[in-house]
Amino acid sequence: MVKSNDKTIENDYLMSEKTIKIEGVDLVLLFGANNKKFERLSNLFPSLKIIARGNTIKVIGKTDDILFFQQKFDAILKHVYQYDSLTISQLERLILEDEHNILSEENDLILHGQKGKLIKARTVNQRKMVKQSEANDMLFAIGPAGTGKTYTAVALAVRALKQKQVRKIILTRPAVEAGENLGFLPGDLKEKLDPYLQPLYDALLDMIPPEKLADYTEHGIIQIAPLAFMRGRTLDNAFVILDEAQNSTESQIKMFLTRMGKSAKFVITGDVTQIDLPKHQPSGLVLAKKILNKTEGISFVILDERDVIRHTLVKKIIKAFQKPKKEKK
Repeated sequence: MVKSNDKTIENDYLMSEKTIKIEGVDLVLLFGANNKKFERLSNLFPSLKIIARGNTIKVIGKTDDILFFQQKFDAILKHVYQYDSLTISQLERLILEDEHNILSEENDLILHGQKGKLIKARTVNQRKMVKQSEANDMLFAIGPAGTGKTYTAVALAVRALKQKQVRKIILTRPAVEAGENLGFLPGDLKEKLDPYLQPLYDALLDMIPPEKLADYTEHGIIQIAPLAFMRGRTLDNAFVILDEAQNSTESQIKMFLTRMGKSAKFVITGDVTQIDLPKHQPSGLVLAKKILNKTEGISFVILDERDVIRHTLVKKIIKAFQKPKKEKK
């Protein structure tokens, strides 16, 4: 709950002052440890003087600027009330994003997960993923690690299965990652693949009870397999996700995309900055983005560091690696 009062300060410029009392919110969650989030909030409103004392903040500045601040601060509080979380990235997005780009929060919920957990689209581009997946049968979600593209895609697949829009979920990845060759790993095929496919299992376990997931996998309702296993199949009446698509070759991604049956949904996720293929081997995802981006029925959502929902350092790391490398002298 927020209570506020206004008064006008007479000086050379007509200035206003608003006092806002904050109730029912964890102030450490709102303002951050050592007031890190509050400092960022203040920096985003350079024309205002913002003072925090306990559960009260005082805002001094021009009336229009204060009204804009109030609007954005209300949105921040609403976010905290609803999600019980607030990262600096989310704070920035709530303040900087144009209103017409912020979809209605009533559309944020994708499904109810394990033990009543609410699985939601938590950023603007994750919401775009939801919207574009509903509007098109094939979606490419491209962005750096930590932006929730795979998790959102899995949530959409589980929702489609629960709503009986599809009969099965198929999750796949190219069998090359981080320079490791499956042929040199110990154990049988399942033992080799399970650690590699673990991120997909982790997402599913957030949304489906373990015993039900085991039953689904046993009966082929949910299938998790390397990309090579898709060859020769027609993937119909299924929600199919190709994860880590940047590590597919051009021939592999063509093979995969042409497996699409009449009643299928395809979501392809990847990060073009983390390609683990040999240097001479072009990425299929890069090619697909180039030649399919204007194809009707196929949509592309590009996520960036503002969508990162992991530790705040992840955002800084991504930005640092995006800077052009200096030429070696």
